Amino acid sequence: MTTTSDLAGLLRAWRDRLQPAAVGFPAGRRRTRGLRREEVALLAGLSVDYLVRLEQGRAERPSAQVVASLARVLQLSDPERDQLYAAAGLAAPSSGLVPTHIPGSVQRLLARLPDVAIGVYTATWTLLVANDAWSALLGPAVPGRNLVAQAFTGTGVRVLREPEDELRFQRALVSDLRRASIRYPDDRGVDELVAHLTRASATFATLWAEATIVEHRSEPKTFDHPVVGPLTLDCDVFTAAGTDLRVVAYTAVPGSEDASRFDLLRTLGTTQAEGWPSTDEAVHDVARPGSVEEENAGG
Repeated sequence: MTTTSDLAGLLRAWRDRLQPAAVGFPAGRRRTRGLRREEVALLAGLSVDYLVRLEQGRAERPSAQVVASLARVLQLSDPERDQLYAAAGLAAPSSGLVPTHIPGSVQRLLARLPDVAIGVYTATWTLLVANDAWSALLGPAVPGRNLVAQAFTGTGVRVLREPEDELRFQRALVSDLRRASIRYPDDRGVDELVAHLTRASATFATLWAEATIVEHRSEPKTFDHPVVGPLTLDCDVFTAAGTDLRVVAYTAVPGSEDASRFDLLRTLGTTQAEGWPSTDEAVHDVARPGSVEEENAGG
């Protein structure tokens, strides 16, 4: 049996212990030991008033999406995340579902490497979070945007590849999606994504039927960028230890012309990257039942 006071106490305790530097905020002079409520609310996509009511035990039971967002922002371990779900009166995510929890170590990586464009994806290549350098390079980082859907519906950024390299990249994405469908049989979102792409793309349908297994490899990518023109960066894909998350990192060779162009993009920021996919672009979401904004409106 749990109460709203359990949830309130956990939220306050975990907010107090999280240091500003861990999320990329300057420490400065602070009255609080950890993050301010305003900072947690901003990172979680919640209103400050709603977070105050949660921490004071005055709010109704939060949605699973709100709890997931708070667990991510507070950089909880898996057992802590499960405890937060229980305190909110919710079942913790099943092992049969695609994991979306981002370990604190990965979040610190995003905050502390501003010169590297970093994006974190689920096993189905659904974007969870990215840093500012990523948004400057690839356009606004919209959580829920799916890389496989972008690749097969022509809504992603333009990468200059030879036809055989493009086919290998597509096969690798399809291989990853098939692996996820086998590993997480209870996740309806995976089946929905496969069905959506089978209808939307004849190429995807063909590659899915072939069932050819192809692994990703680290290699340079050349973007046809709308601001700085052709831009070649090294692309490396890592798997966070103990998770099924994919961390994608773009870096430039130091002292190169591409490094200068990349520096310029980071200086200009996201708003200058016109021509990249926008935040209001129609993107296939993977089983996302409601938005945090809806929670704000309701609570």
